[in-house]
Formats: sequence, structure tokens, C-alpha cells
Amino acid sequence: MASGPRAMGPEDSVRTISPGRRSDQVVTTLTGDTVAAATLRSTAIPVRSVVASPRPVKGKADREVARRRLQLLPGSQAGDPGAGVEEEEEEEGPLLSVPEEKKEAQPLPPVCVSPMRGMWRDEKVAVYCDEVLQGCKAEDADEAMSKYLSEKLKLKDKWLGVWKTNPELFFVKYEEASIPFVGILVEVTCKPSQNSPSCFKVTVSVAEPFSSNIANIPKNLVDEILEELEHSVPLLEVYPVEGQDSDIHDIALALEVVRFFYDFLWRDWDDEESCENYTALIEERINLWCDIQDGTIPGPIAQRFKKTLEKYKNKRVELIAYQSNIKEDPSAAEAVECWKKYYEIVMLCGLLKIWEDLRLRVHGPFFPRILRRRKGRRDFGKTITHIVAKVMTTEMVKDLSSDTLLQQHDDLDLALDSCYSGDTVVIFPGEYQAANLALLTDDIIIKGVGNREEIMITSEPSHDSFVVSKANDVKLMHLSLIQQGTVDGIVVVESGHMTLENCILKCEGTGVCVLTGAALTITDSEITGAQGAGVELYPGSIAILERNEIHHCNNLRTSDSSKSTLGGVNMKVLPAPKLKMTNNHIYNNNGYGVSILQPTEQFFIVAEEALNKGAAAGDKKDDNMLSKVMENLNLEMNNNKIEANVKGDIRIVTS
Repeated sequence: MASGPRAMGPEDSVRTISPGRRSDQVVTTLTGDTVAAATLRSTAIPVRSVVASPRPVKGKADREVARRRLQLLPGSQAGDPGAGVEEEEEEEGPLLSVPEEKKEAQPLPPVCVSPMRGMWRDEKVAVYCDEVLQGCKAEDADEAMSKYLSEKLKLKDKWLGVWKTNPELFFVKYEEASIPFVGILVEVTCKPSQNSPSCFKVTVSVAEPFSSNIANIPKNLVDEILEELEHSVPLLEVYPVEGQDSDIHDIALALEVVRFFYDFLWRDWDDEESCENYTALIEERINLWCDIQDGTIPGPIAQRFKKTLEKYKNKRVELIAYQSNIKEDPSAAEAVECWKKYYEIVMLCGLLKIWEDLRLRVHGPFFPRILRRRKGRRDFGKTITHIVAKVMTTEMVKDLSSDTLLQQHDDLDLALDSCYSGDTVVIFPGEYQAANLALLTDDIIIKGVGNREEIMITSEPSHDSFVVSKANDVKLMHLSLIQQGTVDGIVVVESGHMTLENCILKCEGTGVCVLTGAALTITDSEITGAQGAGVELYPGSIAILERNEIHHCNNLRTSDSSKSTLGGVNMKVLPAPKLKMTNNHIYNNNGYGVSILQPTEQFFIVAEEALNKGAAAGDKKDDNMLSKVMENLNLEMNNNKIEANVKGDIRIVTS
């Protein structure tokens, strides 16, 4: 994920200038994530044939007359050099496949596997903070990275590498899914002289045998493109191949160190703002990246951060492109549009800074979502029961008292919008959606009538939140919550108290989250499918869990899920949350049944051993040490069945 002007990507190839001024032309290249992901899929990059139209090369008019169509072959023929293809007719004339007398490109050799992805958190910090940056200021980071890379490149001035670049450099018509990048085996000559490593250029020439990830790409097309580029390409687009000496492996590592820095650690604003300790800031960003990778920040929440970062970069590119199209002094309308885009960037920048500040992330990457004020009770003091059904019948209301005030709605959202404190929403079987579930501020009861499996409330995939409450006392009863695409917890209690009774919670993102100072009671319910913990308790929160099933949680999709500890219930301490668990069944979770996250290794180091003994004994109440630990943690556990969790039953984990 490129995030600075020095990273290899369309969003980072030029710097943002003040609104209303023109900038340089935007240059489009590949992002580090794109090529890295393609590299990880296979060490030996597979070769295939594709459908594409070559881009006309400047000064090659004859090619425009006889443009060739690169024909997509069936999967069984993609590796067969002798397989023929049919010609296609277009209005401009036939676009032919590679001539039969021409040999198809050979598969690309495997590139050097980077040890960066296997480095521990401390090892990454040591590389960037101690070896490369060495306490430098943000404005000197470019120079430090340049010095580090230049020293490594002195080890070998010529080597073989795979040049991975944007398909748009070669083709004007192609399917993005079929060509994630164009890879060419090249011989590299290194003579970097620029200040910024991301601007380093190297001289390349096509190596023999001609090799590419695209079987039917014509060699003369590659030669013509390189001639147009004067055989000079960005160094960070070149990946050394395996089978060369150890010096090349050192160069490959150095290139990956630089790519990772500009892809994830560098920010545009770094050299524009004063920072007393830049290496400490880099360490925080490394910690953020590691938290995302090991699941400390659940996958869906991490996805929100990535989307915010990507949106920031895209908005920045939009501003640069808009500025570059202003030929003369900007008009009033153009200046206003520039300032509008600029302030959008500033706001996104502020959000990213919140994420990166560990002190602001100590309670998790949540921030208040509800800005709606409480309505309170109606002026005339009466409460209303809202019936949610397509048609209301007398059978539906026969159990209600004769003086009950009724209001019928065929839409759950309208019913919630009509509620005041004290109201009750009665939902009959059906499938519903309601954005207002993310804006619960008044003390209401929402309950289903009938089987809870038949009363299904699904989330809006385009929304961040599903059910969010800051009401003093809100209740959800006898229904099913089905999360689809939202990234917040399936239920988030920001403040006040929420009760979930006899509900089914089918999570797709994180589970139930109880933020600092909030309280939650869950009884006779089922929680399953969370990518993080089924129930997440933040410092100073309160929860009572009775007769629930919590299973198949911690379905994280990270590159290193083995480090993840989240499972059925996760507690974050300092100050410790209060948790009472009775007669719950917590099973088949990928992490621990119950995990307790401590901020340091010194905190409760003795208690961890005692707690593990208690868990091994099957949640025993008579274990003196376990009882003492539970008392210190405000944790009360009675008659719970905790079993078949991948990492164990109960564990104290240090962050």
C-alpha cells in the first residue's frame, strides 16, 4: 500500500501542491501490493496467453497499420508453444495473434523470496530504526534510504531480474483480471544517481531466453517499448531472480526494505510536519502493520484502515490530476474545487493519524458512531407499541392490553425512526434491514414474535456499522442478526447498557464489542462466525454472559493467523473489565476460549501460569490461585463448558 510520493504507484508518483496551482503530469506505475501479491502466488511465475491490443509506440507508425491481437488460449493450451489461434475481425481490420514462426515466451524464473515477511516485529524495527534511518529526521528519510540502497547496489552492478510493470505500458485493450502485471526477464545494470530511491532508474535489456508471464507477447513489442523508455526503468519495479550469488539476495532484501518503507511506512505529510522522534513514529507504524497481520486488529477493521488509506491516496491523485489540467491561472470555480479536494485530503489525513497513534488506539480502532441526540419520552407521557409486518391482524395483537397504543409499519427502519424512550418494537417473521439499528439512543425494546430463526435482520453491506447503541437501556429479544459486509462489530455498545436475549448472531466481521464504560447482558443466545473474538470487552466495560453458545469464531484471514489469540471471549485490561460468565458453552473457536490481553509482559506474569492450570482442570471453582486471579480481574466464571478451542481454553496474553 503505497502512501507517499516516493512509493511505486499511480497515487504516489508526484507530490500534492497547494490548491489552484498546476502540477507535473501523473505517471502510472504498479503498486507494491500488486506485484508482491502476484509474486507470492507462485515462486515460478506462471506463463499464460491473453487477449490484448498492443499500445502504439511513438515513432512506430507501421505498427498502427498492422496491430496484433494477443489471443487468449484455453487453459490446456496456454503452455503449448505449438497451439494455434483463430483470427478475429474488427472494424479496423484483423488483429492477429503472434505469428506461428515466432516462439512463445518462456516462463519467468522464480524471484528471490524476501525474508521481510518472515521477520518478527522487533526485527523489522531494528532494520528500519537502527540500521537504515539511524535516528534521522523525517525530511532526511529519503537520503537515509538512498544511502542504504546505494551501498547494497555496490555489491553487484549487473544481475538478472524480472521487470514487473503496469500492463498499460504495453496494451490499450486488455482484461485487468487476465494481466495483473507484465513481467519480463531482463539483464540489469545499476548506476543509480538520483536522491530518492523510488526515483532510481536502472538500465535493462531483454535477457535470453526471452521470458515473460504472458506467453504470446511479441519480443519486438518489448524491444520497442524499452527503446521508447531508453532502456531505463524504475529500480523498484525489478525483482532479482533466484539462482544468483549471495550478493544478489542482499540486493533483493534491500529492495524489499525500500519498497515496504514507501508502501506502508512513509506518509506524504512526514517531511511537512515537525516530529521530534521520527524513528519512534516509524516503530508505531510497524506495530500497526504487525497488528493487522497477526490479527490483533481483526481483519474487517484492518480492511477499514486500508480503505481509508486507499481513499486518501486516490483523493490525492484526483487533486493532482485536476491541478495538472488547469492551463492558466485558475478561475474562481476551479479554485473552489481545488480547495474542496484539498480539505477532503486533510480530513482523511486526520483519520489516518488517529489510527497510527497507539495512544488513541489503546481502546481499539473504534470511534463514536452515533451523533443523534436522545428523543426521550413523548410529551404526553404515553408509550407506543410498533408492529412491524406487511399486514396487521387481530391475531397479532390479541395478547396486548386493551389500552395499548399501536402503530403498524411494514418497514423496520420507519418503526425505529418513530420510537421514543419506553416504546416497544414487535417484529413478525420475515427478513428486514434497518440502518437505524446503528443509531440506537433511546431506551426501547425490540423483540421478535415466533421462532428466532424466522425473524432475520440483515446488515447493509455498504455500511460500516450494524447494531450500535448508546442508550441507557435497550433490549433485543427473540431474533436473528445476520451480518453482511459491515466491518464494525455485529453489535457495538458505545455506552449505557444493552441486553441480548434469545438471539442468534451470525457474524461476518467482528463479534459483539463492549466499549469502555459500557455494559452488556447476553442470555440464551448464540454467537458464531466472528473474524475476531465472539465477545470483545474493552477496558472498564461490564458484561454478564449466561447460557450462551459461542463457537467457530476467530475466522481471521491474515497471513499469520497462528499468532492470533482471539477466540470466544476476549478481555482487554487496564482498567480490567468486569465479566460474569455462567453456564456458557464456548467451543470450536480458532483462538482461545477466553483470552485476556495484557499491555506488558510483566503484568500478571505469575497469574498466567495459575490461569492455565485452572483452564486445564476444566474451569474449576475450587482452584485457589485461579480464583485469586479471577478476583483480581473482576472475572467470575461458574459452570461453563469451554472445550475444543484450537489454542486452548483460557490464556493471559501480553501485547
